[in-house]
Amino acid sequence: MSEQSELLSQLKIDRTEESASGGLSIGAVAVLMLAASVGSGFGALALFGDSELVASPDASMAQNAAGAKAPATPSINAATATGSKPAAAPTDVSNRILNASGYITARRMATVSAEIMGLITAVNVEEGMAVKTGQVLAQLDSAVAKVNLDLAEAKIKVSEARIGRTKADTAEAERVLARVQALNSRDFSTEADLTRSQAAVEGFRADIIRMQADVKVAKLDAQRQREHFDNHTIKAPFSGIVTVKNAQPGEIVSPSSAGGGFTRTGICTIVDMASLEIEVDVNEAFIGRVFAGQTVEANLDAYPDWTIPASVIAVIPTADRAKATVRVRIKIETNDVRILPDMGVKVAFLKA
Repeated sequence: MSEQSELLSQLKIDRTEESASGGLSIGAVAVLMLAASVGSGFGALALFGDSELVASPDASMAQNAAGAKAPATPSINAATATGSKPAAAPTDVSNRILNASGYITARRMATVSAEIMGLITAVNVEEGMAVKTGQVLAQLDSAVAKVNLDLAEAKIKVSEARIGRTKADTAEAERVLARVQALNSRDFSTEADLTRSQAAVEGFRADIIRMQADVKVAKLDAQRQREHFDNHTIKAPFSGIVTVKNAQPGEIVSPSSAGGGFTRTGICTIVDMASLEIEVDVNEAFIGRVFAGQTVEANLDAYPDWTIPASVIAVIPTADRAKATVRVRIKIETNDVRILPDMGVKVAFLKA
């Protein structure tokens, strides 16, 4: 038994030679064959447990160990294994000189509010609704304003009626003056009667001028009350899409925050989708490659395979000191419902 152990210790494989040769050498194979012939089953198991043989990933190593060449096995990629279609070939990027990222912005966007403080009685819009210029968005309680408008219009009628009465008095005073002048020419009236008649006519004429001014003041006051009354009806300043609804009937709206969290400062937010454009920040080291009118290709983060034609509107002539970037405005050459404000977008500036 001791002779068998000594023999087995002499037949152990040198790991250095195995790692240097990249696999089992011919001498090692011969030693293994000899061990299999003279050693017992227990000794052979002990030998393999000590060597910890592993299969080599290189097919050429196995072919050298076996002394024959195995046929080459074609490689299988992940797309073939899963049965999916191969990815599309990348587009030609040789014409791109600069890439940047930014966001979709709207040049015309407004949070519509009221010019006065009032109680909201109706809101006629919802998110996603398209509105036209002048369309009624909301209505405020206008009962008091309507009374004031009616009062101002009534004052106009009163002033105009006074003018009519004064004109009639003026006509009568002019007739009296004419009779007094005729009598005075024949010495049948005194000079005092003549001057008194002349003063009456001048007084009535002055009253007419004053009353005409009163009518003008009354009309201006009525116009002011009408404007105040119209302010209770909130209309769309331009056509667009309602993106945010900020108020509900029964709430108080004010042009400025004056009632804490219980006072609304806006009715809704309208965005003109025709005014959408792209704003990107370009590193100031590469801003020299960008110029107005330059052709741009844009890809939304939501639709990366959709290339949107665009062009540079302007390079804003100021830099951000903190970020060392310059803002660039880019025009979107097509209108599409998929393009939404504040979407992320990546752009590629093309050669001239």
